[in-house]
Amino acid sequence: MRRVLFSPDHEEFRSLVRSYLTRSILPVYDEWERVGVVPRQLFRELGELGVMGINIPVEYGGAGCADYRYNVVLQEETGRANVVLGALRTHLDVVLPYFLTVANAEQRQRWLPGIAEGVLYTAIAMTEPGAGSDLAGIRTTAVAEGDVYVLSGSKTFISGGEHADLVIVVARTSPPDPVDRRAGLSLFVVEAGMPGFEKGPRLAKLGLRTQDTTELFFDEVRVPAANLLGEPGRAFEYLTGNLAQERLAIAVGSVAQARSALALTIDHTSGRSAFGTTLSAFQNTKFVLAGVSTEIEAAQAMLDLAVSELLEGRLSGPDAARVKLFCTEMQARSLDSCLQLFGGYGYMLETPIARLFADARATRIYAGTSEIMRSIIAKSMGL
Repeated sequence: MRRVLFSPDHEEFRSLVRSYLTRSILPVYDEWERVGVVPRQLFRELGELGVMGINIPVEYGGAGCADYRYNVVLQEETGRANVVLGALRTHLDVVLPYFLTVANAEQRQRWLPGIAEGVLYTAIAMTEPGAGSDLAGIRTTAVAEGDVYVLSGSKTFISGGEHADLVIVVARTSPPDPVDRRAGLSLFVVEAGMPGFEKGPRLAKLGLRTQDTTELFFDEVRVPAANLLGEPGRAFEYLTGNLAQERLAIAVGSVAQARSALALTIDHTSGRSAFGTTLSAFQNTKFVLAGVSTEIEAAQAMLDLAVSELLEGRLSGPDAARVKLFCTEMQARSLDSCLQLFGGYGYMLETPIARLFADARATRIYAGTSEIMRSIIAKSMGL
């Protein structure tokens, strides 16, 4: 279906990204998968290309394009190339907005230029061994002592944690309120190398093998009060303020990866012979792929409308949940159907369709599980 979301400037950026991926990433990507992490140099190259600073104001070394559609283009092109650039999506779509909207003038001046250059890389640490979707269960604490906060606790499943120079940590600065259990949480920027801050080994995952995911440990880390992000006790407000974009970002990747899977499957079934003809000639193959194509187009239309709503500041939390739910569940159905048409080859880890299948499983879990999305939607319906 015809899309009207992008301008010529976005398409020019798309050409830039596509050329870079083809020239610099695809020849080495299999090695990154084998090693289990992208090289740190990637972010500096993307900084030189202008990708890392596309949304950052000019005064801090960025391009000043405060337009989420550039983020969409980047994700669509990585999906088209069937590559995962580490935790770049988390860095650009989830973490950077806090530095742009919550950080004070001194903090922006201190950190944004390095982020724009690709010299500083970020992560966000919310999840704990005993607290996932329920942020009220966070036990990491930050106790004020003069001009520092003493931070103690641990976090797990932190995307980009291995590479991160700056980690936004959600910690409890006051006991939970009996009425509002989520009150009393604050955000702190912990810098790599601070005494007491340790990174655990890279966690082995089912998919997303180039995305470094770690545990983080904080043993009485003395964080300067100047690294408090925003006002104390308002972390939940800040976190929910960016959830719509965070969930939309996952939906963008889901649709792009489902589209990539469809293209791979059309190519495979057109070239694979069985019973004297190609797989694509069978009615079952045609019907399966027609169904997948229809679901992708439906998801794309829903997603493009949501991106437009986000740009206009009108995307609601429940609608963002609807988009994430539909797009990620569509991705799961599409990848399962496509892998089936590959037969035994689809089960081999070296094939792109197998990697896409494994990568897709995480999208229904992080940034709120499908069950949480359904709960949000049901609540908005008065149920």
